[in-house]
Amino acid sequence: MRRLFPLLAIAAVLLALAGCGSSSSSSSASSTSSSASSSSGASSGTQTGFEGVSIEPGAVVASAGTTGTTPVDGISCGATEQLAYHIHAHLAVFVNGQSRALPGGIGIPGSQVVQSSEGPVANGGQCIYWLHTHAPDGVIHIESPTQRIYTLGDFFDVWRQPLTATNVAGVKGSVTATVNGKPWTKSLRSIPLNPHTVVQLNVGAPSVPFKSVDWSQTQL
Repeated sequence: MRRLFPLLAIAAVLLALAGCGSSSSSSSASSTSSSASSSSGASSGTQTGFEGVSIEPGAVVASAGTTGTTPVDGISCGATEQLAYHIHAHLAVFVNGQSRALPGGIGIPGSQVVQSSEGPVANGGQCIYWLHTHAPDGVIHIESPTQRIYTLGDFFDVWRQPLTATNVAGVKGSVTATVNGKPWTKSLRSIPLNPHTVVQLNVGAPSVPFKSVDWSQTQL
């Protein structure tokens, strides 16, 4: 496990994150920022981030800055990552047929997304939750001290954003969900975040056909 070092240079951050494929790194602070950081790193969908997953195009669904620091649903925000149980899932959100990005830095309060040679990445932060995002590529990191089935509801609770049948992080409209290519008809909050689960939420219409993630092209 690695500690958060607020003054570590961005180059060292990327070296650590390169190993994040199978053991995700905590983001380290830097005074470096860019206009992309203020928009939480939303970028072109053709860009591949450091995790080997395409950066999600479109404006961010909601700011990552709503994340707090107190325990949520039994999930703590600590100084180090907990890698005893380490898996990854993916979330894509479409609003009226248009892609919206999941911001980097969810679950890493105080972090900012900065541009780097490997793409946008969350830098800095006061602590890191067991559920978090490093980049605006839709990848959710689950890094826990014990094995447990976390849910999409847990992730949105860490984010301090609503998740209902008509509201996704403040974006309102009728919501349909697809999980690993199959329609999900139960509560959105109960969607389990198992290894390599791919979740797609369509808010409003038209509904976008399910788009999977080729995990074999990543180190996750």
